[in-house]
Amino acid sequence: MHTRRFASVTVAALVALTGTACTASEPAAGGRATASAEASRAYGATLNAAEFAVSLDRPGVIVLDVRTPAEYAAGHLEGAVLADINGDFEAAVAGLDRGAPYAVYCRSGSRSAAAIEAMKQLGFGDAWHLGGGIGAWQAAGEDVVTGG
Repeated sequence: MHTRRFASVTVAALVALTGTACTASEPAAGGRATASAEASRAYGATLNAAEFAVSLDRPGVIVLDVRTPAEYAAGHLEGAVLADINGDFEAAVAGLDRGAPYAVYCRSGSRSAAAIEAMKQLGFGDAWHLGGGIGAWQAAGEDVVTGG
């Protein structure tokens, strides 16, 4: 966890200094990052693992895992709330604050994109998701916890 926090602080500092962030799929031009940090705040934005890690430090952010209970138990982000998109998703999110910011993820990014769209229809106003899902998170060296 300390490694992720250090990396998050480092990336956040770079974003604050340059006003931009760089995604893994967007090479930096002339050493400068190309993706706007502000753009990553748009509803439904797809963030890479580094951007997603920084987003977890936003005040009041709720991490939402939309995979199955078995997938969640096998490994999830620390503090994540489980709301299986293939289950009764509307009931799972019914008690959640629609005004809070949500960082949403799944296994690969498909279910989280669907969850964000469903959340928008349910009146949630601030949500983004992890492109490549928890697989991309782990490939970036980020931590997961196990158990339910």
